[in-house]
This record gives sequence, structure tokens and C-alpha cells, in this order.
Amino acid sequence: MLNKPNLRSCHLLWLTIISLSISSCVTTQPTSTESSSTDTTSIDQPPESLSTAVETKTLNPGPYRAENTKLHDLIHTRLEVRFDWEKQHLLGKATLELRPYFYPQNILVLDAKGFDIHSVKLVEGGSKELLTYKYNSRKLVISLNRTYQRDESYFVEIDYTAKPNELEASSSEAITSDKGLYFINPLGKEKNKPQQIWTQGETEASSCWFPTIDSPNQRTTQEIYITVENRFTTLSNGRLVYSQGNGDGTRTDYWNMSQSHAPYLFMMAVGEFAVVRDQWHGKEVAYYVEHEYEPYAKLIFGRTPQMMTYFSELLNYPYPWSKYSQVVVRDYVSGAMENTTASVFMEDLQVDARFLIDDDWDGIIAHELFHHWFGDLVTSESWSNLTLNEAFATYAEYLWAEHLSGRDEADYLGYEEQLNYLEEAKEKKVDLIRFYYHDQEDMFDSHSYAKGSRILHMLRRYLGDDAFFNTLNEYLITYANQPVEVHHFRLVAEKVSGEDLNWFFNQWFLNSGHPELHFEKVFENDTLVVEITQVQDLNSAPVYRLPIEIEFWHDQKSESHSIVLEQQHQSFKFQMASEPDLIVIDKENSLLLDLDYDQSVQELMHQYRVGSHALTRYKALEKLLDDSVGNEVVGLFVEALEDPFWAIRQLSVNLFEDYPGDQSEELVSGLYIIAKSDPKSLVRADAITTLSSFPNDEVYLPLYLEAIKDSSYAVAGAGLTAYLQIDHPERNEIAQQFENENNIQLVIPLADFYALNYVPGKYSWYQSKFERANGELMYYLVNYFGQYLVGAPPKEQANGAKYLADLGINHSTYYVRFSAFQALSLLDEVEGVTEMKRLIKQSEKDTRLLEVYAQIP
Repeated sequence: MLNKPNLRSCHLLWLTIISLSISSCVTTQPTSTESSSTDTTSIDQPPESLSTAVETKTLNPGPYRAENTKLHDLIHTRLEVRFDWEKQHLLGKATLELRPYFYPQNILVLDAKGFDIHSVKLVEGGSKELLTYKYNSRKLVISLNRTYQRDESYFVEIDYTAKPNELEASSSEAITSDKGLYFINPLGKEKNKPQQIWTQGETEASSCWFPTIDSPNQRTTQEIYITVENRFTTLSNGRLVYSQGNGDGTRTDYWNMSQSHAPYLFMMAVGEFAVVRDQWHGKEVAYYVEHEYEPYAKLIFGRTPQMMTYFSELLNYPYPWSKYSQVVVRDYVSGAMENTTASVFMEDLQVDARFLIDDDWDGIIAHELFHHWFGDLVTSESWSNLTLNEAFATYAEYLWAEHLSGRDEADYLGYEEQLNYLEEAKEKKVDLIRFYYHDQEDMFDSHSYAKGSRILHMLRRYLGDDAFFNTLNEYLITYANQPVEVHHFRLVAEKVSGEDLNWFFNQWFLNSGHPELHFEKVFENDTLVVEITQVQDLNSAPVYRLPIEIEFWHDQKSESHSIVLEQQHQSFKFQMASEPDLIVIDKENSLLLDLDYDQSVQELMHQYRVGSHALTRYKALEKLLDDSVGNEVVGLFVEALEDPFWAIRQLSVNLFEDYPGDQSEELVSGLYIIAKSDPKSLVRADAITTLSSFPNDEVYLPLYLEAIKDSSYAVAGAGLTAYLQIDHPERNEIAQQFENENNIQLVIPLADFYALNYVPGKYSWYQSKFERANGELMYYLVNYFGQYLVGAPPKEQANGAKYLADLGINHSTYYVRFSAFQALSLLDEVEGVTEMKRLIKQSEKDTRLLEVYAQIP
């Protein structure tokens, strides 16, 4: 599953709320990792994490988490469901086929959370026998009619009502709610929001809507009969066998899944979707979106068949399921989820063609698709082994970027993943395969996703492509339709490579931390001595064995040497006629490590100029930013404005925002050319933003007016922001031309302009934007609305404060509730606001916000 994204792209202006920003499964960021071009510095940013607790494996790690003991095999699940929209109940009948796993059994224990149980029956042929049971609202303990042996299967029928809203729901940073079944706008009273029902099973929430053995080491086939009003479309796992009208304005759709999969991968979605159909090798591929986005469905998801071909060929294992559907739903509790044959995605993926000029969602689409091999076909036996699902799916984002756009693009994406992990590791260092934790939701972090992905990349580089991808193929063939743990993967890698890999798996998968290296060099008597010390905390991390490729540069010529670091302190000697001008550690940028290497400005400039890989050049410029930027370095960044890799041009462009030094003709000309014609729209947008930070930027008014008309939202938004910050008599008129736009890049400039300049009469404009805004846009809008109210008349202040208070108590997204509280804090002088803030704090249940509110008087 992908968490909600680490959203660094231009069109998404918030920082990641979720530490990985991972979905119950997946990462939810758009494919590219550009910075935002729209200025949001005047408002508070969403917190990257509302928790500051440090977690290491030396601190209370939680109890040992073994794989769940299998007392029964869950063979088949048949569900019949209909819905009470008003009560938000599911009315269901479940018929389960089971048999004892090994030992004889006369008791069956099922997970069934928050149900009304109406009856439990044993089904034998055409007869049914009532069974006695005990139920505590979490576990359904059924006394069977006799003791069954492992070669005997039996059928149990349970008539029940699921009441998800009456559950005491919890949440995590990856999955914001775990009640399993969600009714969206159930009474149809929310404007601009469709009525929908959808499910989210990972980790153990499928048992919130049907009784099951809710464990990842179970596998079951399934069939589901969904009864809905005729106006609704349904989606579930497997194939739609038939739809049958019931003569009362409803129909029943019958979905059949003949291949087994884990219960957490069951899914169901109900809504008024447009269905856009595609195909791959005769199998149906379908995209379910709201009708407004039907024209764009193939633009958003249309590379799916190409991905299916690429991954099938790369793994030498064809896509193994009967169909593949992707559905976008409202108010989703994560980024995306790889339910077998039917992935669910957050509403952010519903975009138009203009959005796709700036960015795409290929990363999250590839992530969820790859799970259909790693996660759905071969499934982690326990949440302790979660990275066997998530590391592979996250690495699929790298693989797809490498295939589609080349190695430089993929390396940059991998570097961003590495930075995500290293940032999390400042406060959390835990084993990748984690047998001790407090809650399984804690596993959905940058360790399981980003660190795991980087480890797979290191294994690939160590084994070589041929051995690595043969290992993946053998792993899939050997363990298809089975639960696995990390040692299964290791044994296959050893079988293929012929090498004992315990050293690799022990230090990377079964330990915490990462290498932290201190590098020193001394040259004398035609000998270069390289000294490397591992300085990581050895109380929580091992001494690593690291194969390292070092590159030595003499002017424009290089030579490479391979070394193996396997001690805490090690020296390596190299004979050479002269001291090298540059030493590059980890030539291929493949190692996950923190490197303390004091390079001179001259060395870094040399590294930029000779670096054949974009990431090598990027890292050189990044390190130069940490030094005082003298004229020589400024000249290098001006030179980098013409780099072939977009992220380097963008880094250079952003360096000069608010630049206090000499704005030479070469610099200004370079930025202007980029703003006008760079092939990457996000780089053009950032160049406009940088030019607007220069003194007397009125000279660029024609550029801004031209940008406002650009087909790219990012460029138009940057131009609009730049134009509105100039005291020009036509500002209000220009702003009004964009009031009907709903893209965040164009809404935020107006929200900022109206708030900071208090433009009267815009209260209703903010309200109209609230009606269509999703979580991320809502966060910023609420902040700006609070600022707008500061200058508003008393009546608008009073009404606005009530609206903010309602958001602070009732909005479904915790960071929007927090934003409302922040906005109210700007209105402390308004009557009743102090009490409103007290009620917000009193009604809050999210532990992240409770922790913050406890620190606020």
C-alpha cells in the first residue's frame, strides 16, 4: 500500500503529513519530485510530524510479534451484502469454508469487529444447524457441532450487521482510520461530493465489514453479491460474472475471485463512477473515476498496460491475475491500496490535462501494480515482514522511472527516498524486519518503504542485474500464493547467486540504523592513504560490511578501485604518481549511508564538471550550498542553469531566489530564458518565482502576463503570484479572471492576495472554494481564510469563526482540524473564540493533535 505521499511536486503545496508520506500500502507522491513553485511562506505549513518522540530499538520496542498461529485454513469466502445508507450499516451474510490446519478442531475463532450477530449456522448440504457462540464485539468464538480433522472441510454461515461508525477507530501516520468500511456523503447532503461506499482492509480492518480470519498468512478465494440502487456502479476483486435486476430499483452484482489471496486484500467500492476500459493481453484493464474526469482517465492511468508489459517481462512472470481495475474514491484514508485486481486511489489522482503537463501519477500507479506480484501473489506472512511487500513496491517506482525516463531520473527519485529515510532515522531507528512493535500500523514508515527500497537497490548492484532479476523470478515461482518471511527471499538469492548472503541480510534487514562513515585522506611518497571510520552508534547498529567503489580523478581522467569496508576503522593504500584532484566515494551512488567527507570548494566544482551521472553533479551543487557562496561558486550555479538534467537546473534557479548579490546580465538572462522556454514546466515556474524576488521586478510584467496564459498550472500560478505582488492598478481585475479556477496552483495565489491585502467582498469566494477543496488545499485555504477574517467586518468575523470551529471539530482530516484551530487563534479578540478553541481541544481524539494541544494553554 502507498502512504499518503511525500508530496514534493509543484502542484502539491503541502509538506508530507505522513512520515513516509506511504498508503496502507503505497507512496502517494506524483512521479517527479520537484519543489513547489507557488509561494506559501506567508502561512503555516502542515507539520511533517506532530510527534516528537524518539524511537530506537533500545527503548521500549513493544512485545514480540510472532506469525499468527494457523489453527484453520480459510478456503473460501462467500459474501452477500446490502446497505442501510441512513444508518451507515452493512447488512451481510457470510458463508465461510474452512478446515483444520493440522490439529483437530472443535472451536472456530473469527475476527468480527463491532457487529450485531444475528445467527451462526453450520451448513451441510441443503440443511443448516444453529451453532452456539460467544461474541465480545471483537472475536466471534463458535462451538462447532463436532471435532473436525485436517482432511475435513466445513461451512459456517453468519448473518450479521456491520456498524463501522460505532467502532472505536484508531489511526496511524500511513492510514488515518481503520474502521474498514466507509460511507461517503451517505445522505447526499454535502455539495460537490458524490455518495460512495468503499473499503480499506490493510492491516486488519476487513473484519470490520465481514467475519474472517483477518491475518496476512491466510489465503482464500472469494465471491461477493453486492446489492445496490441501479444508479450505482460496483467494483470488487476478480471478475463481474453478472448483474441481476431485483425489480425494486436495485440490482445485485456478482463478483467472483477464483484465485486465493489474503483477507486484507478484499475490496468493494460503490459509486456513480464512469468506467473507462482498456486491455492488456486480452485481460480487462479499467479505470473508475467520477464522470467529470472521464475524459482524462486514460491520460492519468493510460500507461498501465505498458507498465504491465514492462514488469511482466522484467520479472519473466506475466501479470498473474484475471483483470486489473483502478478506482479513485473520495476521502480515502491513505494514498492507495493494492487490493487484488482492484487498486484504490486517493482523490488527488483525479486531475485534468493541464495538471499532467506539470506532473503525473506514474509512481503510485507503478507501486500498486507491482504489489500484484509482491504483496498479493507472494504475501508477507506477518506485519513484521511488511517490507517484503513495501520495499518491492517502492522500488518499482525506481524501476519504472528508469525504464521510462532513464537512470538519472530514477537515481534522483531514489535519492529522495534515501533522504526521507535518513530524516526519519534522526528520531526513529528500528530493525527493518521488526519482530517487536506496539501496533502493526507502526510498520508503515520510511524504514519499510524507502529504506527497504534502497536496500533492494544495493542488492541489485551487488549481485548484478542478471542475478538480481533471476532471484525475483525464482522467488515468485517458488512462493506464488504463499505467505513468506525474509529468509525465504534470502535463500532464493543464495540459490541463484551461489553465495552465502547472511552477512547482507543480517546487517540490512535484521538490524537497525545505517552506516555513518568518516573519510580522511593523506598523500605522500606516491601513495594515497584513504582512512574510513564507521562512526554509527554500535549500540543500535552493526559494523557494516560495505563493498565500495572509489573513483580517483586526475584532471579529466579517472580510475576506479573496489574496496570492501568490514571493520570499524580501515585504511586503504593506492599507488599513484600525484595526488588526485577529486575522490568520489560510491561512484554509482548506490549505497545507503551518511558520509562525512570534507571536500573543498575546488573539489566540488570539479565533481560537478566531470560527473557523468546527474546525481553526482547534483550532490556536488547541494554540498556547495552549505558553504558560503563566493563569486566562483555563483558562476558555477549560473553555468548549471544549462545542465541537461531538470532537477539541477531547478536547484540552481532556486538558489537565486532573494539573492542579495550581483544580478549579472548573464544570470538574469539565463533565468529569463529558462522562464520563457525551459522544457520542464516546473523549472519555468520556479524561474518566474526567482525573477519576481529581484528588486524592481516590474520590468518582468510582460513575462508574468504571458505566464498567466500558459497551459501549465505551475507556470500560470507562478506568473499570477508574481503579478499580484506588484502594486498594479489592474491587480483586482486580473485576480477576478481566475476566481472560477479550482486548481491549487491558481487558488492559492488568490487566497494569499485577498488575505494579505484584505480585498472586501471575498468571503463568499472562500466559501465557494471550501466546497470543492480536498484535504491539502483545505489546509492552506483555512489558514488564508483566518488571515482574511482579521480584516473583515464583525459579522463576517463571527460567521467565519463559527465555520472554523465546525471544521476544527468535525472535519475528517486531522491536519485540517489543526489548521482551523490555528486560524481561530488569529481571531482571539472575536467574542466566543476562546470557548470555540476549548471545545475543539476537548472533542479531539487523534493522539497526534492531543499531544500538540496539551502544550497549548
